[in-house]
Amino acid sequence: MTSPLNSPAAAPSTARWTPRLWGTLLVLCAAMFLDALDVSMVGVALPSIGADLGLSTSTLQWIVSGYILGYGGLLLLGGRTADLLGRRQVFLVALGLFALASLLGGLVDSGPLLIASRFIKGLAAAFTAPAGLSIITTTFAEGPVRNRALSIYTTCGATGYSMGLVFSGLLTEASWRLTMLLPAPIALIALAVGLKLLPRSGREKAEGGYDIPGAVLGTASMLLLVFTVVQAPEAGWGSARTILSFVAVAVLLTAFVLVERRSPSPLIRLGVLRSGAQVRAQLGALTFVGSYIGFQFLVTLYMQQLLGWSALHTALAFLPAGALVALSATKVGAVIDRFGTARLIAVGFALMVAGYLLFLRIDLDPLYAAVILPTMLLVGSAFALTFPSLNVQATNGVDEHEQGMVSGLLNTSVQVGGALFLAVVTAVLTANSPKEPASPQAVLDSYLPALVVITGIAVVGLLIALTGLRTRRDQRTVVVTKSTAKEAEAERVAVRD
Repeated sequence: MTSPLNSPAAAPSTARWTPRLWGTLLVLCAAMFLDALDVSMVGVALPSIGADLGLSTSTLQWIVSGYILGYGGLLLLGGRTADLLGRRQVFLVALGLFALASLLGGLVDSGPLLIASRFIKGLAAAFTAPAGLSIITTTFAEGPVRNRALSIYTTCGATGYSMGLVFSGLLTEASWRLTMLLPAPIALIALAVGLKLLPRSGREKAEGGYDIPGAVLGTASMLLLVFTVVQAPEAGWGSARTILSFVAVAVLLTAFVLVERRSPSPLIRLGVLRSGAQVRAQLGALTFVGSYIGFQFLVTLYMQQLLGWSALHTALAFLPAGALVALSATKVGAVIDRFGTARLIAVGFALMVAGYLLFLRIDLDPLYAAVILPTMLLVGSAFALTFPSLNVQATNGVDEHEQGMVSGLLNTSVQVGGALFLAVVTAVLTANSPKEPASPQAVLDSYLPALVVITGIAVVGLLIALTGLRTRRDQRTVVVTKSTAKEAEAERVAVRD
């Protein structure tokens, strides 16, 4: 089995896509768009939710954290379930659950019920995301065709995240409930179309039975990790509660690895991580998304609390980055074919670092066109190049029946990276916050250490990406474990790495 994990394809595909194939991709893109849209929309609506339902700040946090907990904690299980029970079936059931949870979230009059609906939505997204990605990788042939499909798919997610800010700013002016209800009709339309268009997939035969212990340990460890990271800024990073929780995570992950090494049908086959390209894709997703989530959080505080901009004004400031990503959706696949994922990931990280460094010039009266806009354009360019490339690199060279597993692993890296580094940035901001009353300049100065941390995270990602570059574009032989239950059946194959 040969696979160009991160090198240019030999030749572009000239085959035209059928309307059914386009329809399939659009259904999957709609789910990805909704997942990202839902994450970004709720942030702007939180003050209105708190005022209407009488919720404290700590309770409001769980409207965001509940979604992250369900999403990040169950992705590994979601990816493997798609492989074992059928990608189409898992995707459609989870999409229907997502629609119902959206409807519930817009109708409730209780904080706990709203948080519960957010957790259910996160749980549903934990199954739609890896199932959708694996449907693409098993429907579109590896190479230029798949690269194009993945570039469209991933940029829909980035566009949804950016547009969510704009939609939320507009809808919250009328009612915060509209931000909760908006995904419901879109999800139901996608569900109806998906029932007709999505290809049926076979189920993997679990020769050694289902990995119940691995599923329990993997899910428990991810849930506890996300919960600990989300709560750490409030409880204190050095508190006994946080330390003991991290120790428990380490124990659960160790037990999970031991179980997976012995399981004949593991939840995560550890052999896939023998590929350096796979490891770089996972670490790249962790640092890339983690740095951006922290950056967006910091910039939102800067614009709304320090500059006094409205939610809509702030959303429009981010719009150039989202527009750039959307406009590049159909073009990035061809760029990946020509230059390979390793180069594009490295260039994307470099652009991201440059954008963050430029943002260090901010002051109390910034000129948008000269200070903020260049950063947004650099960040948008970085997203357009890097995020599709990470998805291509992670899924290429993986056997069809394990695409859901790898997709779940990649999405877990994205969610854990976002939760982890947002918590770190929040802790740095809290540690450097000036005592009240504070001058605007003192508040601005307190933002700079957090921005340095964000830039440092991106620099780490860049250094990881640079290790994937090669001075010669020749074939190299690396170990890519064959997708079988037994590690002893691994074989050496020639791949472009």
